[in-house]
Amino acid sequence: MADKADLLRITEYLDLDLGREQWHCNRCGRALGPARENYKKGCLIYDRDPREIHPAIVEGQYSFSPDPLWVRIVEFYCPGCGTQMETEYLPPGHPLTWDIEIDIDALKQRVSNGEFVIKNQRIESTQ
Repeated sequence: MADKADLLRITEYLDLDLGREQWHCNRCGRALGPARENYKKGCLIYDRDPREIHPAIVEGQYSFSPDPLWVRIVEFYCPGCGTQMETEYLPPGHPLTWDIEIDIDALKQRVSNGEFVIKNQRIESTQ
């Protein structure tokens, strides 16, 4: 489990352990991998058929249901507790989105210089 003094809340379900440079599920504390990589690599991935999520509204060719040849729904779950951490809609064949990339070196420098402090899982300026 990460040291609470180094934990930053990044999203509703994702924390960054700045000292260890690790992503963590903030529900169960499970490490999800290095913070210099995409946290989604450490998640369980469910590649959904969009028709399961958005069933046809009307019969026929124009049913308002997404075509799986054009879009896929990818769900990301914590392997420790099963919490759904993220969902993304992608074209088939598109790589997973790396949507959170933090400049860890700059952040650590600013914390060590005393410019920022981590308090209650948030960054606060000391200025």
